[in-house]
Amino acid sequence: MAADLLFICAQFDITAATAQGLSTLTLQLADKDLNPPVLLAPMAGITDRPFRDLVMRFGAGMVVSEMVASQEMVQAKPGVRERAELSADVENTAVQLAGREAHWMAEAARQVADRGARVIDINMGCPAKKVTNGYSGSALLKTPDHALTLIEAVVEAVDVPVTLKTRLGWDDALLNAPDVARRAQEAGIRMVTIHGRTRCQFYKGQADWNAIRAVKEAVSIPVIANGDIVDTGTARTALDQSGADGVMVGRGAQGKPWLLAQICHDLYGAAAPDIPTGDDLIDMMCAHYQAMLVFYGSDLGLRVARKHLGWYMDEAGTSPALRRAVLTSRDTDEVLRLLGDALSADAEVAA
Repeated sequence: MAADLLFICAQFDITAATAQGLSTLTLQLADKDLNPPVLLAPMAGITDRPFRDLVMRFGAGMVVSEMVASQEMVQAKPGVRERAELSADVENTAVQLAGREAHWMAEAARQVADRGARVIDINMGCPAKKVTNGYSGSALLKTPDHALTLIEAVVEAVDVPVTLKTRLGWDDALLNAPDVARRAQEAGIRMVTIHGRTRCQFYKGQADWNAIRAVKEAVSIPVIANGDIVDTGTARTALDQSGADGVMVGRGAQGKPWLLAQICHDLYGAAAPDIPTGDDLIDMMCAHYQAMLVFYGSDLGLRVARKHLGWYMDEAGTSPALRRAVLTSRDTDEVLRLLGDALSADAEVAA
């Protein structure tokens, strides 16, 4: 399957988009260069292997997998290992682990490192109730002593760099990210990413990039700013206000896998991405769609792909009728045929 997926992804060539070796600033993570320091955030149901591969082909400093539940990973629950699957030759790829027990976190870290992960990231930022109710994700901000036992277990279990992603705090009364980051650094964490909101804010309001500066001042390891970074302007402002060493882009990349490469170009002088339009965009959409079908299988891949196709069509301004036809079809060949019309303003839905 891996060879098939790589072949499909390679059908859409983005040679003009590579950012390697051209930036004016390189972020060092242990022995790895994150070049330039513009990273893809982990997003559940989105940053699977096909999307990560596509973003890296345009250009990014690092990409991070969907959050992987550590115990379910070790116990081989259906679908969990697929979330962590990596291309063996893809550099600067991290797998993010979540959990509440040191044993499972350490064992999962060993397994994903053995499967090719270059970096292990620990999730202490997910605000979802199904995660925090299990005392994982951002709930660990309420129990920093326990959180440190998980960090220490993972660091001791693997030889690859271990990083941490978290938030400003649990709520406005517990803004403990600077102290957590300092203790995490002492435990061996090599980089920390801060989402500029508390857990109780979820994704409401505006990310507070200024508040990230306190974390930057508390540690000597690299700090990455995250939250509401959707274009070059917001990336530049986040860096200025936070003093961070780089940025992490999440929802802004939905439907725009070239966005990170564009930010790399605008801020760090990397090669400008060849942003696809017209037939090139159709080719990219179809290649991404086929890669998802190979990765997940036809039935699940058809369903998983719909959100990505919807975002692409939102960006392209596809007509509502054609958009609906693409997203409701259960025939993979029909979807591919409809995608060929999806960018035409005059396209009519086939009867």
